[in-house]
Amino acid sequence: MKMKFVVEKIFYVLMVLSLMLVFAFLGSILITIIKNGWPAMSWDMITKLPGGGFYIGKEGGVLNAIVGSLYIVGASTILGLCISIPIVFFVNIYLKKDSRLANLTRLSFDVLYGIPSIVYGAFAFTIMIFFGLRTSLLGGIIVITLLIIPIFVRSMDEVARQLPKELLDATYSLGATRLETIKVAIRQITPGIATATLLSIGRAIGDAAGVMFTAGFTDSIPTSLDQPAATLPLSIFFQLSSPTPEVRERAYAAALLLTIIVLVLSIIGRMITYRFSKNKIK
Repeated sequence: MKMKFVVEKIFYVLMVLSLMLVFAFLGSILITIIKNGWPAMSWDMITKLPGGGFYIGKEGGVLNAIVGSLYIVGASTILGLCISIPIVFFVNIYLKKDSRLANLTRLSFDVLYGIPSIVYGAFAFTIMIFFGLRTSLLGGIIVITLLIIPIFVRSMDEVARQLPKELLDATYSLGATRLETIKVAIRQITPGIATATLLSIGRAIGDAAGVMFTAGFTDSIPTSLDQPAATLPLSIFFQLSSPTPEVRERAYAAALLLTIIVLVLSIIGRMITYRFSKNKIK
């Protein structure tokens, strides 16, 4: 008994240390970003486009990158949901629980989940060359959609697999079709959809390698899908590469702005998850 007590205490200490280590990393990142970026943060930084000498320390802001990121992330999230939700329900409602096709589908998306974003960028760039497309907002949307679909599918699939079998059997016993059963299941996995959306947005808005090949970069706001689009990660990358101290400070300010956007989206996602969790049957 004493040995079991000692082992339990050891693992408890290890868990606490791990938690403290995570908070230490998060705190150091936030402190670094705020310390270096807050002095350069201003209203002009958020509301103005880059001026002629922006990248050598003159006036301007990163409004082009903010709008470009929101365009790409918003469109790719909607497309990703439209593609991923049918896949999840096909695997969990239409296929048998232990079917080979379902297991193969999950394995395929596990592999896609781990592929680096730069590989997605290279693949999307190849497709764009084949169809004669140039770097544009559409190219960025395509690559980010491909990037986040595996996140959507695997995150929602884990929640869908936990659906009570009794709930599905009850809907079938009432004469419901599989399509009607999906409508019932959607209400149950809505918290999972919200969580998957949150994870996907976090991955999408912070990606730089994929959009570097496909979206390009511009100091203006795109007005059509065939125009180049700037994103916050690329803006941060280009500014950090500058030898001018003022420009590097703006890069940290842009990083702080990106962190705030992710934080706001996280809070909204938590609120949605909490709201729909009340309707979940356990």
